Amino acid sequence: MKATSRLFSLKTGLGMLAVAAAFTGSSAMAAEPAEKPSVVIVHGAFADGSDWAKVIPLLQAKGIKVTAVQNPLTSLADDVAAAKRAIDNQPGKVVLVGHSWGGTVITEAGNNDKVASLVYVAAFAPDAGQATGDLGKDLPVPPGIAKLSVDKAGFASLPPAALAADFAQDAPAKQAAVMAATQGPIALKAFGDKVETPAWKTRPSWYIVSKNDRMIQPDLERAFAKQINAKTTELPTSHVPQQSRPADVAKVILDAVAATR
Repeated sequence: MKATSRLFSLKTGLGMLAVAAAFTGSSAMAAEPAEKPSVVIVHGAFADGSDWAKVIPLLQAKGIKVTAVQNPLTSLADDVAAAKRAIDNQPGKVVLVGHSWGGTVITEAGNNDKVASLVYVAAFAPDAGQATGDLGKDLPVPPGIAKLSVDKAGFASLPPAALAADFAQDAPAKQAAVMAATQGPIALKAFGDKVETPAWKTRPSWYIVSKNDRMIQPDLERAFAKQINAKTTELPTSHVPQQSRPADVAKVILDAVAATR
């Protein structure tokens, strides 16, 4: 009788331990949700990482790790290398965002196993063998591009008046003045560098069209969005919606984050 009682107690104890272990394990799994992807942002020409200062806090408030790449703007290869370093430093999956010239950069740099999706913001999206300078030649030259100033070293920038009128015409004058002072000039030769392998062919993409863009023709942006089969949002903004409509831009990026598994 005593032996039977001891056997019953042993079986009961083992059963309770198994239940406790299962409960503890399921609780641990519930307490550790899948890690959110990081967001890596690649700025365009005539700008730097501070161009995204209004969007970054909105993403961080959602618990997202954000890195803004500081492009050298010396060549496509150099900018791709800078973006890839930032991507490699992320803990897991990445939503890669590119603005303007940064779209060409993410098109190439996005060929990384960590990159889950791409977000183009008023950006170029070349196909294989295309250079940025080849795009939109059948359309009128955008007003801002016609006002570029090129120095003796072959680097292009926007005069302050042109930046205020054609790059960020919906930004306050004081803000546009700061943007002019912090802009990164780009080596003109970079616009002749060709994309080899477009990442948008193998990854889901989002695209923001700036309907009042004076740096890239809005119709060209729409053509890019269609070509890459992107989920498309149109905003009534200048070339820099991240400055004038940061919440709307953040929403698109958050949609891409939410879609990443």
